[in-house]
Amino acid sequence: MTTFRILCLTLLASSLPVAGSAQPPRPSPASPANAAKAGAEVQRRQQVDQAIVQGLEFLSKQQQPSGAWSVGRLGESTATTSLAVMSFMAAGHVPGEGPYGKQLERAIRWVVDHQRPDDMIVHRRSHGPMYSHGVSSLMLAEVVGMLEDPLATDVRKALTRAISLILKAQNVAKAEHHAGGWRYQPTSTDSDLSVSGWQLLALRAARNVGADVPVENIDRAVDYVRRCSVMNKRGFAYQPGGAPTPTRAGTGILALEICGKHRSDETMGAAEYLVARPLKTTDHYFYYGVYYCSVGMFKVGGRYWTQTRDHLVPILLDAQDPDGSWRARHGSERTHGANYATCMALLALAVEYQYLPIYQR
Repeated sequence: MTTFRILCLTLLASSLPVAGSAQPPRPSPASPANAAKAGAEVQRRQQVDQAIVQGLEFLSKQQQPSGAWSVGRLGESTATTSLAVMSFMAAGHVPGEGPYGKQLERAIRWVVDHQRPDDMIVHRRSHGPMYSHGVSSLMLAEVVGMLEDPLATDVRKALTRAISLILKAQNVAKAEHHAGGWRYQPTSTDSDLSVSGWQLLALRAARNVGADVPVENIDRAVDYVRRCSVMNKRGFAYQPGGAPTPTRAGTGILALEICGKHRSDETMGAAEYLVARPLKTTDHYFYYGVYYCSVGMFKVGGRYWTQTRDHLVPILLDAQDPDGSWRARHGSERTHGANYATCMALLALAVEYQYLPIYQR
């Protein structure tokens, strides 16, 4: 095992909770009210832990012999495979070790092997390959420090190429209100918040592990996200000048938070919007929003996180099927299948474990 990997795992083991056994700080049991609150908190955490265990068991059975996971009827997917890898990591599992270690290594290898000669990480033709590319680039950045050679070297090479493509796509000439962002294709001349969110997460994660990501590229992306903030800073729009939704609010919040713009005016306006208009299961992209709203509001912290958690966790626990999976019931997410929804639910539920570097405050 490499010295760097030992250091990573030692730090995690010494400072972070273990999936299935994590307990939050308990309030003083001096009064019956505090005792009841502490008991309810312990019960909630136990329910979350069990839901995560069951969700991972479901995912482990869905992995294809190739190492990939499928998305709906479209077959094997680099994005879904990357989301699955991060779901296991978010619960404290690492490649090469434990009950899922070999499965994770096979999945990572499959993603790396599907990087095209043009540096794009995507398995098949898509109207929006930058989505898949951003998700997979984020995964590679999150996992690179936990691997041993030869996979570690291959992942770092793939990550370097992937980040280069993201930077080139950002540098395509665009109108001023689209500048700094990304859209469906690496050659797109416009931008949107959704695609841009994944690229920005990938850039920040890559920069954190030593990749060459100029700070000016991060700054330009932040400027684009801020232009997506709606009038009076009450949420974020899909593109500048549009209307807010809870999912877009979560995306904008997380994008700014991971770039160090903690509790900016735009963030706090969107956080207030989310408290007043929380995500609902009938929202068009509920599971997408579950991920972004949970991680974003966790980083904001305080009452914004506790209110979001107390709203979303019961919904997710109730929505989990007996086989451990989640499935979208509304909107276009219904076609994405159980693997996608399960990954997004698990990534949201595991945020308090803080195992993924991107989750840490």
